[in-house]
Amino acid sequence: MRVLMTGGGTGGHINPALSIAAIIKAHCPEAEFLFVGAKGRMEERLVPAAGYTLRTVQVSGFQRKISLKNIGRNLKAAVHAVTASSACGKIIKEFQPDIAIGTGGYVSGPVLRKAAKMGIPVAVHESNAYPGVTVKMLAKYADLVMICDEAAAKYLPEGTRIAVTGNPVNGGFTSLDRDAARRELGLDGRPMVLSVGGSLGARRINEVMTQVLIRSHGAGGLQHIHATGRQGYQTVADALTAAGVPLKGEGIWVRDYIDDMPRCMAAADLVISRCGAMTLSELPVAGKAAILIPSPYVAENHQYHNAMALVEKGAAICIEEKDLTEASLWQALEQVLSHPETRRKMEACAKAAAITDADRRVWEAIAPLLKK
Repeated sequence: MRVLMTGGGTGGHINPALSIAAIIKAHCPEAEFLFVGAKGRMEERLVPAAGYTLRTVQVSGFQRKISLKNIGRNLKAAVHAVTASSACGKIIKEFQPDIAIGTGGYVSGPVLRKAAKMGIPVAVHESNAYPGVTVKMLAKYADLVMICDEAAAKYLPEGTRIAVTGNPVNGGFTSLDRDAARRELGLDGRPMVLSVGGSLGARRINEVMTQVLIRSHGAGGLQHIHATGRQGYQTVADALTAAGVPLKGEGIWVRDYIDDMPRCMAAADLVISRCGAMTLSELPVAGKAAILIPSPYVAENHQYHNAMALVEKGAAICIEEKDLTEASLWQALEQVLSHPETRRKMEACAKAAAITDADRRVWEAIAPLLKK
C-alpha cells in the first residue's frame, strides 16, 4: 500500500501528518509513505528526521490585503500555483499512491487537488476548531474531512463528508500521574502554574508573565514553570534577575523550552497558554483548567476560535492579547486557584471535552478509503 502525505509550513500541520502516518503504519506495517511539502519550510527538517521520504514543491500563499507589495506577492503565488500543480502531478504519477492525505498548509492544496482529479481517494485532517482556507477549499474535492472538534463542522461546505476524530495526542498526557510528576519536578504542595507561549515565545505573554512572576515571588503562595520560548529567554531572565527573582528555585523555574510537556502538564494545577491546535487537544486529555491567550497574528484568527471551543464547554478562560495585563492575568489566576470548586469544575469540563481515542477514530475513518 502506498500513502501520499502532505501538509506543512508549521508544526501544527506537520505533526498531525506524522501522527497519521504512524497510525497507518501501526495497522499496515508494509505501507510505503511519501511526504510532499513546501520548499524551504519546517517540513524539510521534521519529516526526514521522522524517517520518511520528502519531496518538495515551490508554493506560496495569496495575500488578502491590497497593497503594491502584495500585488507582486500574489503574482508570484499565482505562478507557483501553476508550477506546483504540474510538479505534484509528476510526483503522483511516479509514486502511484492508493490514498492521499493532507493536514493543511498551502502545499496541501495543489497536491490534493491533483490527486482527486487523478481519481485517488483523498482525505483531509483539520486540527483546528476553525478550518483554514486550504481545508475549506479542499473539502469539495475530498472523500473525507476529519475534524478535531464538532465545532469545526459548521464552517465546512454543505455536503462535506465529516468524521470527528480529534487530534492524535502523545500518550503521556493520559498516563502520567500528577503526584509522581510533581515529585520528579521537585515541586512541593503549593499550586503550580504552567505558562507557555510557543516554541519561539510570545513577547506580550513574556512581558506580563515577568510581572506576574515578580508579584508571585513576593507573595510566595504559588509555584511556576514558565517557558519563554527560545527568542524570549534572555529578556525575561535579565528582568527577573534585576528584580531578585531566581530563574530556578524558590518555586520558580524559567525555561526556554519545555521538552517534557506531558510531565509538566500532569503536575500543573492551571495552564496559561496560546491556543495552537495540539495544545487545545492536550489540555482536555490531561484534564487541565486553562487560561488561554490567543495569538492575534495567525490566519483568520483561528486561535481565538480554538480557545472558544473550550471556553464554551466551561474548561477555560480566554483573555485576548489586547486585554492582557498583569492585573487581568492575576485576577484570572485567583479566580481559578483561590476557588478549588471552580478549578475542579473546569477540570471536569475539560475531561468531558477530551477525545482520548483519536488514533482509533482516525484509523476507522481512513480504513474504508484504503479498501476503496
